[in-house]
Amino acid sequence: PYQGCEHGCIYCYARNSHEYYGFSAGLDFERKIIVKHNAAQLLEKYFHKKSYQPAVISLSGNTDCYQPIEKKLKITRSLLEVFLKYKHPVSIITKNNLILRDIDLVAELARLDLIHVNISITSLSENLRQKLEPRTVTAAGRLNVIKKLSDAGVPVRVMVAPIIPGLNSHEITTIIKAAADCGACAAAYTIVRLNGSIASIFTDWIYKAFPNEAEKVLHQIENCHGGKLNDSRWGTRKTGDGEIADSIKQLFKIACKKYLTGREITPYNLSHFVNQHGRQTELF
Repeated sequence: PYQGCEHGCIYCYARNSHEYYGFSAGLDFERKIIVKHNAAQLLEKYFHKKSYQPAVISLSGNTDCYQPIEKKLKITRSLLEVFLKYKHPVSIITKNNLILRDIDLVAELARLDLIHVNISITSLSENLRQKLEPRTVTAAGRLNVIKKLSDAGVPVRVMVAPIIPGLNSHEITTIIKAAADCGACAAAYTIVRLNGSIASIFTDWIYKAFPNEAEKVLHQIENCHGGKLNDSRWGTRKTGDGEIADSIKQLFKIACKKYLTGREITPYNLSHFVNQHGRQTELF
């Protein structure tokens, strides 16, 4: 429901999309938020199409649906009400504890196997988090979200994302362990890629925030993406390739095996969906 994001994460791939609206990928992305006030009404209208068949819809596919402005506007909550009304599957990615405000809806969707929640944790270090993600909830706050959602029966995946080689890559194991201890049942990761304007924004930032590590970090990112900071290659753009990317992949696999073995995300149940005539979907 929101274009642009107040969280201000320096690495955010969604920054580039703000340029499509005539704004900058820098401060405009963080300060000029475009709002789709009628998102819930549009979603309900979409569900009323006679030809519509249920498929998982992701909130926060571009920017965080629980960024600070949501506290006032409650658009995400209104969307969840529509998903629950029509018993339609939904996926959420967030790094904000505001989702706990809507735990009543989220837990009910989970009871029907209609929701997966993905909580993004980039670092357990407050020093790094404050520099990378200046207006986000602390890692401790996000772990608390995982705990409370898990206790409420909500399937939670921890997103170790993005991994920035040489900056937070050493935290993969500790993040997965901490999330598992709080009840997470799965994990996923991405390696940072700096497409478009993000490359110059990130480069300028890291030389100011971490001048001693900057060159090493940038070179390691390039190592993961065929010698470039950006990567649009299908199949490798999210997790990279090469020696460093392979090392990260193995470390991630080992951590998951150690701390998440025996756990799994409950599959979505698409058969609950109620169509425009009030009848449940017939899948077979």
